[in-house]
Amino acid sequence: MAAEVTVLNLLQFEVKEHEALQLTCVGARRGLTAELHGPELNRPGLALGGFFDSFAFQRVQVFGRGESAYLRKLAGERSTESLERMVAYDIPCSVFTHGIEPTDDFLRLSEAAGRAVLCTPLTTAEFTVRVERILAMMFAPSVQVHGVMLEVFGMGVLIQGPSGVGKSEAALALVERGHRLVADDVVDVRLVDNVLHGSGIRAASHHMEIRGLGIINISYLFGVGAILDAKNIQLVVRLEDWDNSADYDRVGLDERTVEFLGVGVREVLIPVRPGRPIWILIETAAMNERLKHMGYYSAAEFNRNVTRWLDGRKPREVAIEEW
Repeated sequence: MAAEVTVLNLLQFEVKEHEALQLTCVGARRGLTAELHGPELNRPGLALGGFFDSFAFQRVQVFGRGESAYLRKLAGERSTESLERMVAYDIPCSVFTHGIEPTDDFLRLSEAAGRAVLCTPLTTAEFTVRVERILAMMFAPSVQVHGVMLEVFGMGVLIQGPSGVGKSEAALALVERGHRLVADDVVDVRLVDNVLHGSGIRAASHHMEIRGLGIINISYLFGVGAILDAKNIQLVVRLEDWDNSADYDRVGLDERTVEFLGVGVREVLIPVRPGRPIWILIETAAMNERLKHMGYYSAAEFNRNVTRWLDGRKPREVAIEEW
């Protein structure tokens, strides 16, 4: 289940410039602790007109140019009945777009009811697109898993395995080879639109723990080009200590998957022993998975070639060679 989300969380949510909501609180700051109940929005035009049947008061109320113009009309007519009824509902907050300031009546009634009033210079359409994307992420089902998350050749790769098997060391070698780190040790996995997103927790973002060295800051050592805030999880690489008695896959026809939040992700198992360049194997696994996404399966193609070769020979020749 998603954690409780408040209006203040929405104001403080960290996003890049092209995703920023540019929100400021212009009234009823004590309402910033109000809880948001979902990612949906509502345009309260009918409510302003006095029609409250099926009023979606639980949602963030968005006031565009049309709603703001109607508020000014009500102010000119000195009519506040519909506004009083509206703020009497337990609405989380109201947002005015296009940089439009709410009327004095609306601010006064919202202040009295403790309903936070926010303002953004964005257009209604742009704000709606951005805030719905952010709220979908904030309310998405999530789980924290142990592992290291990287982007390798454009593929989101989650490295998992027992403690001490060499996950962080392999990840450090991959970063040194030009790939990007998303998170080390704890990966926050969220399910948005049936796609798994991996990111780091804020307190430890882009730091790595290397036994013998301690905590290192990847962005400082390798530059900002070596880090990434989030990435879709497209492949899970599971490391384990080499077991001589285990029967490891040598062809690649058997597909393994692992589930997070009910969604399956392809998984490859790589046994670890001294001298094996694990980072090169992870790179190869990522490139091979990328080929699969493009529709080419190396193992299946090899199997077809062998089958055609056998089918094209006389059974007697094959039997003699096997004998």
